[in-house]
Amino acid sequence: MCFAMRKGQFNFFPKSTVLGLCLFLFHGAIYSQNVTKKTAEVKPGAWQTKQYFPILKGKKIGIVANQTSTIGKIHLVDSLQHAGMQILRVFGPEHGFRGTAANGEKVSDSLDKKTGLPVTSLYGKKRKPLPSDLKGIDLMIFDLQDVGVRFYTHLTTLHYIMQACAENHVTLLVLDRPNPNGYYVDGPILEEKYISDVGVHPIPLVHGMTLGELSRMINGKGWLKTADTCRLTVIKVQNWNHNTKYELPISPSPNLASDAAIIAYPTLGLFEGIDISVGRGTPHPFECFGAPWVKSGKYKFVPREIPGKTMKPPYLGDSCKGFYIADFAGNYLQDYRKIYLEWFYLLMKEYPDKNKFFNPYFDKLAGTASLRTQLAEGRSEETIRLGWQPGIDEFIQMRRKFLLYSCDESEGITIY
Repeated sequence: MCFAMRKGQFNFFPKSTVLGLCLFLFHGAIYSQNVTKKTAEVKPGAWQTKQYFPILKGKKIGIVANQTSTIGKIHLVDSLQHAGMQILRVFGPEHGFRGTAANGEKVSDSLDKKTGLPVTSLYGKKRKPLPSDLKGIDLMIFDLQDVGVRFYTHLTTLHYIMQACAENHVTLLVLDRPNPNGYYVDGPILEEKYISDVGVHPIPLVHGMTLGELSRMINGKGWLKTADTCRLTVIKVQNWNHNTKYELPISPSPNLASDAAIIAYPTLGLFEGIDISVGRGTPHPFECFGAPWVKSGKYKFVPREIPGKTMKPPYLGDSCKGFYIADFAGNYLQDYRKIYLEWFYLLMKEYPDKNKFFNPYFDKLAGTASLRTQLAEGRSEETIRLGWQPGIDEFIQMRRKFLLYSCDESEGITIY
């Protein structure tokens, strides 16, 4: 069988899921044999230099960037400096400008050794640039690779950059990039009570939009706390739409190091609000989960501190038992197109103290308290999803005028 499920993993999934997975793999194998069509190379916005280099000439530039901000294999900042553009300052998101800071690690302002540019951290003492940070800047460039989940903090960074640009009359140029989870929408809508650094906008947990599209929505819906909207230009991705598979050439953050991890992230990201390890501090972050109390899993791992990736992970130094799900994510979750709630039900059955299963972070990640209470009460997945559906339907209708790329909500992802 071509599906490489590790020993002991298949009995973890419900029979209906296993059957569906086998059928999916069978048809997928036939599909891959018959389809020979090749798509044109996907080219992110940063690659469209003919479109935006004329905009940059004569401007004093600030740039929000990290290790994913490249033109081919060359960093965007290096390319702009080589072209003679005047960059005054770099702004770094979570994990820093070079992407070397661990998850949640506060990053200080610094001087970049390679370029000599001052770097202002937007994941330290502040999330929004101060007027002094923008002094002398005519135009801000934003170029970060997102993964399409509301609590991934690059969207929060975009929001505060837009707000600062609007307040200080600085033009913003967004160099758009594909969303690897951009082919579906799922999860609860964020409620105002739960606005935080891991959720700023009333959108579903999996929103199915690029950051370029979301920047248009933020402006269009008046979500900035300013009298003015942000002066905005978006450079589109070429040869991509929401149903096109896109494998990231560079990891967007230290613990999302594979396509499988990115596919599983909408579900396993929520696991950071429960008493479980998602593999931080192991070779397979977001490709596995477990804990010492898990009984049914057969995959074993021990979380360690890894400089630049993980500080004080859950169950540091403890022997954990659980599940390796990378194969399942790549072969089933990608087609499933939903947050995988069945894992919550299984873990709750095994957890020794039901009152301590969730931690306070869960509601912030979910954007609502209702998901936690419904799971704790044993409500069915069907009931939970029926509660989400009106918000999802309204959002899908609302977002259509802000989309830059075609999207067939019924199709899923097309793989050539």
